[in-house]
Amino acid sequence: MYRILLAIALIFSVVTVQSQELNATVTIDAEQTGQPNLQVFRTLESQLTEYINNTKWTDKIYKNQERIDCNFTLIVSGFESDSFSATLQVQASRPIYGSTYDSPIYNYNDRQCNFDYIEFQPLVFNINNFDSNLMSVLAYHVYTVIGLDADTFEDNGGQEYFDIAKQIVNTAAASNYAGWRGTDGTQSRFRYNDAIISNVYKEFHDAMYKYHREGLDLMSDEPKRAKQNIITAITLLKNINDRRPNSFLLRTFFDAKSDEIQDVFSGGPSVEITRLIENLNRMAPTKRSNWSEIKF
Repeated sequence: MYRILLAIALIFSVVTVQSQELNATVTIDAEQTGQPNLQVFRTLESQLTEYINNTKWTDKIYKNQERIDCNFTLIVSGFESDSFSATLQVQASRPIYGSTYDSPIYNYNDRQCNFDYIEFQPLVFNINNFDSNLMSVLAYHVYTVIGLDADTFEDNGGQEYFDIAKQIVNTAAASNYAGWRGTDGTQSRFRYNDAIISNVYKEFHDAMYKYHREGLDLMSDEPKRAKQNIITAITLLKNINDRRPNSFLLRTFFDAKSDEIQDVFSGGPSVEITRLIENLNRMAPTKRSNWSEIKF
């Protein structure tokens, strides 16, 4: 009996150690090509799912329940031979203490995701070399997601992962693909990463921690205090907006959070929201329909 129990313990130990960081769903949407059922799309979807979920991206040990839930939707608009035109929608969330709710932490629409791919080719990512635009783009978003998740559990906990994403940007900048350079528009991977590691936006990391760890995670025990901490976090973001109005970093934050903020302040114990609504309308005017639903 002892040997059986020991074997079971060792099995579960191996499972725990080998658990990777992500619990990712990958979808290839090829409707715009007019040929969505081609085998090449199903093959790529399967390969990407296996690669993202089975790769060990960090040196940290994640338990199964700690894996980060995320979705990668690759929308292919056209292709010719082995060259594909596409965009990528990336979403990620983290669980909230004392609830069954998952809070969105990332909602990024990457419009610069063209790539080359031959069916069944090995998927390779090497941080020191640029081998594939698709794999570099995916790795960039993986490390950004891991960094944002870490920021919500530890103050400035994601810095090392944002730095890795920066290394990916630097390596890919010499390629002919868009999104990696400062000249590639205001809504590029370069711009997002440049902001998230800049001291100009340093309050963003404080806000992520306070919003989630001292806000949402406290909601089940002390909802009023939790809501006040979330207001404080949003005020920190307002300081960023005062320096950099309409920044891509904050727009991406509110793309993920607008529905959640509306829900948080539309029920439970009452708190002062006048200044909160003013700040939200100033920072995210395109979300006014959400903010107008906050009634007390």
